Amino acid sequence: MTSYTNLRLEKDGHTAVLTLANPPANTWTREGLVDLKRLVTDLNNDRNIYSLVVTGEGEKFFSAGADLKLFADGDKALALEMARRFGEAFETLSQFSGVSIAAINGYAMGGGLECALSCDIRIAEAQAQMALPEAAVGLLPCAGGTQLLPLLVGEGWAKRMILCGERVTAETALRIGLVEEVVEKGQAKQRALELAKQVDKQSPSSVAASKKLIQGARHQPPMANLPVERELFMDLFSTQDQKEGVNAFLQKRSAEWKNA
Repeated sequence: MTSYTNLRLEKDGHTAVLTLANPPANTWTREGLVDLKRLVTDLNNDRNIYSLVVTGEGEKFFSAGADLKLFADGDKALALEMARRFGEAFETLSQFSGVSIAAINGYAMGGGLECALSCDIRIAEAQAQMALPEAAVGLLPCAGGTQLLPLLVGEGWAKRMILCGERVTAETALRIGLVEEVVEKGQAKQRALELAKQVDKQSPSSVAASKKLIQGARHQPPMANLPVERELFMDLFSTQDQKEGVNAFLQKRSAEWKNA
């Protein structure tokens, strides 16, 4: 199996399980970010993978984000490269063709929370805490946090977390829409895998097209996307999935997706 820096990849049926593995806090390095982009690209080319679960190694951290030692001497060239690497990695994660689920098993801080924000769905364990604390050290979230967080929690809570540095508990995260579900300690990965199994029943072609439309709503008003919605609906009639899905339903059997 291909190796990736500070990342551990396993496959469980149609689900890829990605563990952020750079103890003690699962921080991001340049090499890890480069490899995350490569890993997601590899998964997009694997027609047998329908979903991706992302979690952190150990019981304390999902990910604490970037190692601040990288920015201690104010090296602008390094800062520029890291910002670019973060952006490329998490934008690629956001564009994963299947369904991505963040299993937040502990602290998700800075670039760690931005990684979770780049996933489609977030499940947090009860003890997890989340924050974008960059302004407290003279920085700002540069991997999508200022854009993705307001989409989920609204401008007010985004300002509380980014401008005031407010850290939120899993309970608060659920209440404000930052996560979709809270589970007991040690259960996030299992719950994410259960949800991923539900994705197995969905047509990969339909999921990819629907995800494109849902995320397109971030940038375009509904009237602009409605014609695209109809176009993508018709495009599905050129796939094997469409024929298989309808006939499997009519024949009262489980569909066998070809993702083509």
